[in-house]
Amino acid sequence: MLRQRFMSWFSAAAVLTAAVGVSHAQQQAPDALVKQISTEVLESAKADKSVQSGDMKKISALVETKVMPYVNFPLMTSKTIGPQWRQATPEQKQKLQDEFRTLLVRTYAGALAQVKDQTVQVEPMRAGAAESGEVLVKSKIRGSGEPIPLDYRLENSTGSWKIWDVNVSGLWLVANFQGQFKPVISSSGIDGVIKALVDLNKASAR
Repeated sequence: MLRQRFMSWFSAAAVLTAAVGVSHAQQQAPDALVKQISTEVLESAKADKSVQSGDMKKISALVETKVMPYVNFPLMTSKTIGPQWRQATPEQKQKLQDEFRTLLVRTYAGALAQVKDQTVQVEPMRAGAAESGEVLVKSKIRGSGEPIPLDYRLENSTGSWKIWDVNVSGLWLVANFQGQFKPVISSSGIDGVIKALVDLNKASAR
């Protein structure tokens, strides 16, 4: 059930959660940056025949270079785990982040292989919104079907904007997985969550 809900949620969002923080564009507003990088990822996928044919090695490389370096994994993972994150050992924290990253890469890769005619429409933020260091950027994914609302939470605590949460049609990633992992943590602790992620990665690699 955990794997099924994970994959179904991300199938709608994965290809477009292109994160932010590229060095040459760090001075851009978060909404402009989301638009730029999201479009770059989509166009790269559409233009590459290897991606279109399902070459997972090529797709994973695109995901790694265009998306994953710009996600705030420590914040995303800590928010997902909740208060128990503070009790985790450094080794457990690193393992959680590593497994979460692997799962995201594989899920993004699967979604990118299905890219067809999608485009991104990003809503401009209100003036001064980025001054707090944390923003909400709203967008819509447009293709052959109905537009899909897709929102991002970004933070800038290290001099560059990075995504730490994504919302598809009213469902926030972090809150969703908090609910998924809460009973696992209650019954099996942090090691139980690590095992669940390891199992998900093994299943998605088949």
